[in-house]
Amino acid sequence: MTAETVKSELFNAADYFVDKNIREGRKDKTAVLCENRQMTYGTLAKEVNRFGNALISSDVRMEERVAMLMLDTELFPVVFFGSIKSGAVPICLNTLMRPKDYLYFLNDSRAKVLVVDESLYFNIEEIKSELQFLKKIIIVNSSQDRPDVVKYNDFIRDKSDLLEPAPTCYDDSCFWLYSSGSTGKPKGTVHLQHDMLCSVDTYGKKVLKVKEDDICFSAAKLFFAYGLGNGCYFPFSVGATSVLMPERPTPESVYRTISLHKPTIFFGVPTLYGAMLAEEQGKMDGVRLCVSAGEALPADIFHRWKKRFNVDILDGIGSTELVHIYISNRKGNIRPGSTGQIVPGYEARIVDNDFNEVSQGEIGTVLIKGDSTAAYYWNKHEKTKQAMLGEWFNTDDKFFVDEDGFFHYVGRTNDMLKVGGIWVSPIEVEACLIGHPAVLESGVVPSKDKENLVKPCAYIVLNKGFTPSKSLEKEIKEYVKKELAHYKYPRWIYFVDDLPKTATGKVKRFELKKIEDQKQQ
Repeated sequence: MTAETVKSELFNAADYFVDKNIREGRKDKTAVLCENRQMTYGTLAKEVNRFGNALISSDVRMEERVAMLMLDTELFPVVFFGSIKSGAVPICLNTLMRPKDYLYFLNDSRAKVLVVDESLYFNIEEIKSELQFLKKIIIVNSSQDRPDVVKYNDFIRDKSDLLEPAPTCYDDSCFWLYSSGSTGKPKGTVHLQHDMLCSVDTYGKKVLKVKEDDICFSAAKLFFAYGLGNGCYFPFSVGATSVLMPERPTPESVYRTISLHKPTIFFGVPTLYGAMLAEEQGKMDGVRLCVSAGEALPADIFHRWKKRFNVDILDGIGSTELVHIYISNRKGNIRPGSTGQIVPGYEARIVDNDFNEVSQGEIGTVLIKGDSTAAYYWNKHEKTKQAMLGEWFNTDDKFFVDEDGFFHYVGRTNDMLKVGGIWVSPIEVEACLIGHPAVLESGVVPSKDKENLVKPCAYIVLNKGFTPSKSLEKEIKEYVKKELAHYKYPRWIYFVDDLPKTATGKVKRFELKKIEDQKQQ
């Protein structure tokens, strides 16, 4: 079954990604590995049904929202697909936010139910009295009784493990993801029942090519779009196995998990790949393919990774609104330093500020057309109209395309620097900086000199064994001057212990910009 064949039929995503594996004889196949535990597809299907029945028994109706503030464990896909199967709409919430953020998410979405991990409940306890629509809080992994909440095991106790899929169709609401909110309040991005299937038919089948005997491990978490595909619906689409890791993805925890479960496909972000290379003891035994997204992968990291582990990294770009990756390098057709080529099934245009297509090699904004695009932003009509231009989605990402059709990312529209009347990409400067042996990672933002003219400024985290000094600062500047046009080198370098990052591992350049703005005042 493909997205094209279900357009006129009843279609429930939980039936496709979970129940289909039972019909195809995988009842005893391992669906999820998590720490020292495993869950078969047969158990997964039963637990999905029990949770779905518990929601129905609690009077959660079709299209009502179920918020999920959960770590990456085997219960995440149970709650996610159990909600969908019952006709409810799960909302995957970022586990790294603050109480005020959850107050916004829960009141904005009008979620009726919240499923929250015990370790994250303190965020909710602080704001409970201000929640306007929430009727029930379910706590996962809880060993203590609390007022006004119900333990997960009590919630599903005595519920049947049989459940017919809700009579949803191809274009019904399926799940929400909140955008990162880097340009304002996070936006509830409403995805439809067919969106995950479209992502499987395009990136999953034509680029990733995951197979039934694969074991997929995503260090990128399930609560955002990239991780949800990597660790949930891509492996489940073919009956493969997913490795889930609830703890924070450090080089140590990632290498330990790889050693324990021997995944064949690994998904990370550029920052993590750089940190893993800095850890000398780690191994990637058994991994046949690595994938990167979240931010542009510097060519230097690709080459060093390939040299050390003899494994390719497929760099690509996706978005919350498109649900996963739509431009990517492919096995056997990789151009290090580029984002790759358009994924079959999607179309792309690069346009200027007036939405006229630019010439090959010119920088412009990428518009993407594909059937996995979200339906709209919840309660954000103007934002929806600005971003969703008929069949095209305005990514607000700047690219140029070379003569071979490879896309080269140069940054978000508001990240670009204009130095001496010439546009400078922070991505290009950061990729150059990371080629210096002392530099682990960097963030490049605009600052102003004594004449009030814009010049590049770099915040740098050093590799182990290097110490901040004036001589090192000078050496790094000279290195960039030799590698790039002179006007692109950072006039100021600040050595820092770490950089502010989003949950996907992107450097929060807007926070670095704020620091520079404050210096100017």
